Amino acid sequence: MSALTATEREAAAPPLHAVRPWVIAVAFGLVATVICAAGSWIPSLWGDEAATLLSARRPVSTLIPMLFHVDAVHGLYYLGMHGWIRLAGESPFALRLPSAVAIGFAVAAVTLLAGRRGGPTAAIVAGLVACVLPRMTYAGEEARSFAFTAAAAAWLTLLLVWLIDGGGRSAPASVRRACWAVYAAGMALTSYLFLYTASLLLAHLGILLLSRASRPTLRAWLIAAGCVLVALAPLGLLAYFERSQIGYLADQPQDPASLVWQPWFDNGWLALVAWALILLAIGTWVRSRWGREARASRPVGPAPDGSAPISATLVGATWLILPTGAMLLINLVFPMYTGRYSTFAAPAAALLIAEGLLVLGRFVGRRGAIPAVAATGAGALLFIAISTPAYLGQRGPYSKNDSDWSEVSSAMASVRQPGDAVVFDESTRPSQRPRLAMRTYPAGFTGVGDPTLRTAYMHNIGWADRVWTVPQAAERGRFDGITRVWLIENDVDGRLHSYSLADLETLGFHPTGRTVPTHRSMLIELTRSSR
Repeated sequence: MSALTATEREAAAPPLHAVRPWVIAVAFGLVATVICAAGSWIPSLWGDEAATLLSARRPVSTLIPMLFHVDAVHGLYYLGMHGWIRLAGESPFALRLPSAVAIGFAVAAVTLLAGRRGGPTAAIVAGLVACVLPRMTYAGEEARSFAFTAAAAAWLTLLLVWLIDGGGRSAPASVRRACWAVYAAGMALTSYLFLYTASLLLAHLGILLLSRASRPTLRAWLIAAGCVLVALAPLGLLAYFERSQIGYLADQPQDPASLVWQPWFDNGWLALVAWALILLAIGTWVRSRWGREARASRPVGPAPDGSAPISATLVGATWLILPTGAMLLINLVFPMYTGRYSTFAAPAAALLIAEGLLVLGRFVGRRGAIPAVAATGAGALLFIAISTPAYLGQRGPYSKNDSDWSEVSSAMASVRQPGDAVVFDESTRPSQRPRLAMRTYPAGFTGVGDPTLRTAYMHNIGWADRVWTVPQAAERGRFDGITRVWLIENDVDGRLHSYSLADLETLGFHPTGRTVPTHRSMLIELTRSSR
């Protein structure tokens, strides 16, 4: 998989020269897994992760019907997590561990893509960047499918490059046919993990065209891509009918700044550095390919079949720009995009940043007394340093959408008494409702009544509970015999909701003045005399 140019062979340091590409890949894959798993148990689970947990808890007999109403685009992931939690349990660490492993696989593929023509040094720099890139470390500690899309996209891209510009070009026809079948199946399965990953096909088409791939290769890819699109037709149809789930995106302001840093870089300062390196890498590649001195600076000539060599920059640029660009264009007409949806392109960002660091290192090495390797290493360490605050911020207790459900559960455990009931604020978005604290951290609510529960989530066509209002529950006698209620209201930025307070007072409950505040919630004690 690694093909060093003659110049790089001469310049490579002897100790690195003997390092096998797979050794680097495995090493960085393990490091990335550990980095993502470390502290992953600290942040409270949040709305999207609650959807994962509640869906995975369901028996398959109710999970499959649910997918025909909501979350079809995540169905394959839910099925996988259904089996996983039965083996590993439901703790935040257990739920997020598969994502950490998936990012490890993604980072391993990044090192192989970078090392194909850049050698061990490029592979190591790319591995360092990928291990700390904020979108990668975030996806690696989140119980959602996005980390798996990053891993699958990286390995499918590596397979495509191998078929075009690697050992696959000279492989027997039967092997190539098998590889194209694997490519098609892998792309379809990846898109069933998350539908938008199908836009990776645009990046791969760009790689094929810019590398001047042979007609037989283009024909094979078109057949594979056609099979993928046919296989995705049922999922696409379900996603269209379930589009109301992302209807809230239409109400979100389109902030250009968030489009620049949100998809991969977490904050503006890191984005500034990252984009500067990305543009440096792309600009240098464009100049080397189409500039006046292109012939002299190109280390490897066209292949006998007419194709051009595929660099990491070409791979990264098409992979980063084309899929996300297509989603942003569609988003102008039909709101359907948020930054996390581009997680599958995060490995491309890592590739380009690493290429930018290598270009910068060579420039400094030519013009100063510092060796290129040392300059590149210093740049990589600086990138790690400026990425560290984002990593640490991701592992705070409230780093997932400000969720405090773990704290709410602990607070409830400290005040509950036999015979108590709990009423939740149901006025917020379903993914932010404090009721999910009871579903994600049930230990704190043991023995506490839930009088407003209408239908538990596992018996619904949706992923969450269905509930009655307080008056509806009272009409059905659900509050009979209850003398103490804990009302859990959202309390965001000091704006305390009062969703059910008046209704409870109508039933004879009165606040005692005892409250238990948490990060963004408030537990309010109400009592009434025995009835």
